[in-house]
Amino acid sequence: MSGSGSPAIEVRHVWKVFGHGNPDDAIARAQVGATRAEVISHLQQTIGVRDVSFNVGRGETFVVMGLSGSGKSTLIRCISRLIEPTRGEVLLDGTDILQMDDEQLRAVRRGRMSMVFQHFGLFPHRKVLDNVAYGLEVQRVPRDARLARAREVLDVVGLTGWADSYPQQLSGGMQQRVGLARALAVDPEILLFDEPFSALDPLIRREMQDELLRLQKSLQRTIVFITHDFAEALRLGDRIAIMKDGEFDQVGTPEEIVANPATDYVREFTTDVPRAKVLRARALATPGGPAPRSVQADALLETVIPMLLDRDEPVGVVDADGRNLGVIDRRAVAGILAAERR
Repeated sequence: MSGSGSPAIEVRHVWKVFGHGNPDDAIARAQVGATRAEVISHLQQTIGVRDVSFNVGRGETFVVMGLSGSGKSTLIRCISRLIEPTRGEVLLDGTDILQMDDEQLRAVRRGRMSMVFQHFGLFPHRKVLDNVAYGLEVQRVPRDARLARAREVLDVVGLTGWADSYPQQLSGGMQQRVGLARALAVDPEILLFDEPFSALDPLIRREMQDELLRLQKSLQRTIVFITHDFAEALRLGDRIAIMKDGEFDQVGTPEEIVANPATDYVREFTTDVPRAKVLRARALATPGGPAPRSVQADALLETVIPMLLDRDEPVGVVDADGRNLGVIDRRAVAGILAAERR
């Protein structure tokens, strides 16, 4: 996790119940063990989010991954109050946004939090520059200042020269960059992404993932990212939550989830993951060293394997300050690869 200090976002015991009737009845049944299907059968109510709690650190990318119907999009809409949670708290820097009035909530959405959706929601009658500047226009920022900021952000997302085009003149990937630029233009502390790249073809999708990684490295925003693609979750997330039937099955770093899946459901997603491309040196380090050769703690296993094949001696693992954290040897790597084959 890249965040430090107090969390930027704290989600505490959030529930969302859909349907007619008293939602407390559905929650009471769920709390004594009723499944989502049983609640639907008895009460004709659906539990979209079931007692979910988690924190997101400042500068962290927290990915919520789940299949269709798992509750992940409902959850992110509860965080932003596009959907009103039935119960729970959503704290931003310690303040519960569920207790905010309309004016306070608008202020948060205009300045501190931006959301990027799968469907870009661009205004077809407005040029790219005006689309990007829209959030600043809502804030009543003077025209010259907001257009200057919009041009600056277009440069950041790689759309220099497209300011005077209309959205329909751009490819899907470029339109999504406009959506990202619009979110960044208001300089938010928090970015919420709801499957933003799902409609893109695989090549453009990877380019957008690269773009988000690049931006996050320089901007260090607090991000909650929703996806149904496990490979995307592994690539983008500092931590990942696997969601099923409205609740979290497991939360952990990509290495923790791939190396130690907590449930059979999580294990299904990890089965075909090439561990050498996910696990990092720090996860395999055992006591020992220092060694003549070393790698950084965040080096992927795939970069260590050639070193071990070259010479049968342990490779040291060091932190960013060069301090020894342990060693990796052939036996440890062989064990991981053997487990992958099994």
